[in-house]
Amino acid sequence: MSYTVAVRALCEFTAKVGDLDLRFTPSPTAQEGIAGHQRVTARRAPGYRSEVPLSGVYRQLQVRGRADGYDPQRNRLEEIKTYRGDLDAQPDNHRQLHWAQVQVYGWLLCQELGLEQVNLALVYLDVDSDRETLFERTCSARELQAWFNSHCEQFLHWAEQELQRAAARNAGLQALNFPYERFRSGQRELAETVYKALSTGRCLLAQATTGIGKTLATLFPVLKGMVGQQLDKVFFLTAKTPGRALALDAVRQMLGGDPTLALRTLELVARDKACEHPDKACHGESCPLAKGFYDRLPAARAEAVQVAVLDQPTLRQIALAHQVCPYYLSQELARWADVVIADYNYYFDQSALLFALAQLNQWRVSVLVDEAHNLVERARQMYSASLDQRSLQALRKAPPASLKSPLQRLNREWNALYKEQLAPYQAYAALPERFIQVLGRCIAAIGEELNQRPLTLDSQLLDFYFKALQFGRVAELFDEGFVFDIAKREAGSKRAQSTLNLRNAVPAPLLAPRLTAARSVTLFSATLSPRHYYSDLLGLPATTAWIDVQSPFHADQLQVRIIREVSTRYQHRQASLSPIVELIAEQFARQPGNYLAFFSSFDYLQQVASLLGERHGGIRQWQQSRQMDEAERRAFLARFTPDGRGVGFAVLGGAFGEGVDLPGSRLIGAFIATLGLPQLNPVNEQLKQRMGKRFGNGYDYTYLYPGVQKVVQAAGRVIRGQGDRGMVMLIDDRFSEPQVQQLFPSWWRI
Repeated sequence: MSYTVAVRALCEFTAKVGDLDLRFTPSPTAQEGIAGHQRVTARRAPGYRSEVPLSGVYRQLQVRGRADGYDPQRNRLEEIKTYRGDLDAQPDNHRQLHWAQVQVYGWLLCQELGLEQVNLALVYLDVDSDRETLFERTCSARELQAWFNSHCEQFLHWAEQELQRAAARNAGLQALNFPYERFRSGQRELAETVYKALSTGRCLLAQATTGIGKTLATLFPVLKGMVGQQLDKVFFLTAKTPGRALALDAVRQMLGGDPTLALRTLELVARDKACEHPDKACHGESCPLAKGFYDRLPAARAEAVQVAVLDQPTLRQIALAHQVCPYYLSQELARWADVVIADYNYYFDQSALLFALAQLNQWRVSVLVDEAHNLVERARQMYSASLDQRSLQALRKAPPASLKSPLQRLNREWNALYKEQLAPYQAYAALPERFIQVLGRCIAAIGEELNQRPLTLDSQLLDFYFKALQFGRVAELFDEGFVFDIAKREAGSKRAQSTLNLRNAVPAPLLAPRLTAARSVTLFSATLSPRHYYSDLLGLPATTAWIDVQSPFHADQLQVRIIREVSTRYQHRQASLSPIVELIAEQFARQPGNYLAFFSSFDYLQQVASLLGERHGGIRQWQQSRQMDEAERRAFLARFTPDGRGVGFAVLGGAFGEGVDLPGSRLIGAFIATLGLPQLNPVNEQLKQRMGKRFGNGYDYTYLYPGVQKVVQAAGRVIRGQGDRGMVMLIDDRFSEPQVQQLFPSWWRI
């Protein structure tokens, strides 16, 4: 059996040494990198070959990749790297890795063309000045072959282990059985459809009621099809922490303590949750876990891959035992895991690690998107950016000498935008090109300062720098699917100030390439209606399959009651308080137990809770508060005990509106005192215009569909199993409208 490895992956495994050092970053964007490569190759002489496919074999190791360019006239093979900042500040181990790559390509080229020697060149392009810096050396085929063989030999021991493990894993997966005696109702139907979608290489949009076990019903068939479809990886993507926990539990259930399965699963978390030293910079002179990172990485990696399920606590324990950074150890292990459980952004974001690795290594992957109704808003956030002028003006008070002029010029351009705008809020059809150019030069100046004096930069400057970078990167993507707007500061501010916003309204063109790059993508949730809304905004291929899994629940389990006599519209809110309080009290008196009450805002929630406390003090209550941490959220849910009696107050669309499992008597009912519509404001009105222009029904796309989706998700907290009974009270006259009710689950009976 042979093992295939990409040139870059081979060199990163064998040639990376020394410290983890991010001082020469952030690098240019992917778009800047592609454009930079194209500019360099366009300048070359006729006959120049770009993107040269090369491959070679060393024993059972197959090495493949694409060299950036080859000039036959000069017999020069080029590796092109784009950068910004001071090239002299590039760490030695970065340059060493680049030479390793071009030397491997050099041997592969000599072998293919029968060359006795070749000129190798590293070409560095400054994306801001468009200046090339070239380093060149001449190498014989013999020395390049020795180099190639030595690095392959280093990698081969690891590859042999991976081949043996893959064989054991494949045998185990082919013999894998469902971890329970029987499927739940609807679970088999979903699993079979996921398997068919994988087998035919299609995307699947799957709507399935909460409580049937969607996590297991999607993971199991993909793992069963992993061998037959020759998958390299399975990515299970979630919106929130509870989704990752459910996926890890599902994997453990399938493993069942059987070590022969040899399946390797990794949990990826955000950098701020994994960082051990948030007060330190990511380089060896600052952080002890970055010092000698690549020297200690092999031992940490070797221990980590012996663990079947690498959740965050387990990985952290291994990382600290070897004194390496847990976050960057997890990024390394993403290359060697079979199942990776991570947040959406690891695959769909502009700089997504998993997508980049899949493209680089030509992996064949299956992607599972949990609670996919969240992907619309999350994708919009990934491809949006904002800049607040207050942060710029704070920096101008005492900037480093080299930044005084760039910051001043940027502020001057910003003030010009402010002065030209008469209204407090204004959306524009085009970007201010002059401002974007000055912002780019300011970013370059800060980047250079960061490279030269990394230990002296304060957090305010770094925060502005990264926000400005994001703004610049989103600006490159700007088209009719975005809104650019300027919001002036409220009257009374001492200085003219504004906030600039680039808002993505339609993420479909940005997500579509990520969906089509995978062998299959299954997007599943309890609320994916109407189908066309998600197809349009997520950019699903025309061949996408659809399934609406029949609910295992029946109407007798859930009493759904609409209160038509009450309006929760903003102008009627004060009048609604007393009726809502009495509805809660009457239901509680009729059937004591645990309830959730959902409202459109914290202010509304607190008003109702306060009045309920005054009139019915005997009803125990607890409230969601702003910016709860995970411990506080766990404490909130812990109050829903099987024999408990009380009302938990929460905000619709917040932490307790979905992903919460309170089965049986832990929750017997929900009051939903809002239609869930997004706030009527100038920003949403701009989104409505974009939706209307693109899809013909701006109101539904902007307000109705997202609002009712939150309501159905919240109501789904009540019935979690086939033995559950409960009630949902929908408090607003608009719930009686046909266009609203047609978005309710089909098994509800009003």
